[in-house]
Amino acid sequence: MSKLMNPAQRVAFFEALKKINPHPKTELEYASVFELLTAVLLSAQATDVSVNKATQRLFPVANTPDKILALGEKKLMSYIQTIGLYRSKAKHLLQTCQILIEEYGGEVPRDREALESLPGVGRKTANVILNTAFGELTMAVDTHIFRVSNRTGLAPGKNVLIVEQKLLKRVPQEYLLHAHHWLILLGRYVCKARSPTCSKCPVEPVCQFKEKQLDHV
Repeated sequence: MSKLMNPAQRVAFFEALKKINPHPKTELEYASVFELLTAVLLSAQATDVSVNKATQRLFPVANTPDKILALGEKKLMSYIQTIGLYRSKAKHLLQTCQILIEEYGGEVPRDREALESLPGVGRKTANVILNTAFGELTMAVDTHIFRVSNRTGLAPGKNVLIVEQKLLKRVPQEYLLHAHHWLILLGRYVCKARSPTCSKCPVEPVCQFKEKQLDHV
């Protein structure tokens, strides 16, 4: 396990990411909270690129709970069949739409417990919605954030919940709103699982990874 970053290093870490990308955003395309919820639900074990390709076809036709329900399962699947696990995702999305209409007036609730009760929505998805749509200081830990947190020494932990809790404590408050997106992008494009590009990494000077892949080493 990597050595822990100290407070000054954690500030430098996020300051470097902020300098490159002051206002990071999700790569999922959406124009409403419901569209974001739909996209995140569809993105489980799938790439944002594949989800965007599907929603670019789906959302012009159906982008509200009522319209998704009106499609029905078979037609909905025809729009999302290029995404992994599309059959189960279609069922979950239709069930979620029904609940949103019956219990929340067709609106996406701004409440963790309510979000996590929706079919196909777990803690990670709820955190994404609360942070991205509602601006709450939450941390959705996916495989990228889990890897970066452990590898760099930012917030190491044995499972995603531990890492989430540590990040909420260890990320300096002024960076917490955007930290989720900064860490995902870092893990997706730089601090990759098999071939991290350490020599081009903006946070390399404070990273505690012992096996850095540096060109000059």
